[in-house]
Amino acid sequence: MAGLLGGIAGALVMGALMIAMNEAVIAVAIPSLYTLAPPPNVPVGMGVHLFHGAVLGLGFAALVEILGFDSNGRVVGFGIVWGTLTWLALAAVLMPLWLSVVGSPASPPFPNFAPPSLFWHVVYGLVLSVGYVVAADEP
Repeated sequence: MAGLLGGIAGALVMGALMIAMNEAVIAVAIPSLYTLAPPPNVPVGMGVHLFHGAVLGLGFAALVEILGFDSNGRVVGFGIVWGTLTWLALAAVLMPLWLSVVGSPASPPFPNFAPPSLFWHVVYGLVLSVGYVVAADEP
């Protein structure tokens, strides 16, 4: 449950940053992955993004358990690494390929090593991991 809650919290914060910095990513690119845009649709994009964040949060939680981190600091540090890895594998490599295959008008170059996207994913990993630590300490 902690990974799910942390993942949703991280995706909410990341989504807010995306809307503030480059709304087209959440309104067109993310829903285009599933041919749900165009036209631009922020609520649909945010819904898809929250689902992705929740699934990645569950994966994060599983790895935290498997790796047996023994301190909150290590969990948070791993969260930042997790955010960076999700940026590299999913946003920089997989997303441009996927958007190209579905013919999205929001298809970025391949690979897409966009610094704002790295920032968003690091924030996602930070919020995910802090949320995980807080939720895991609850009874």
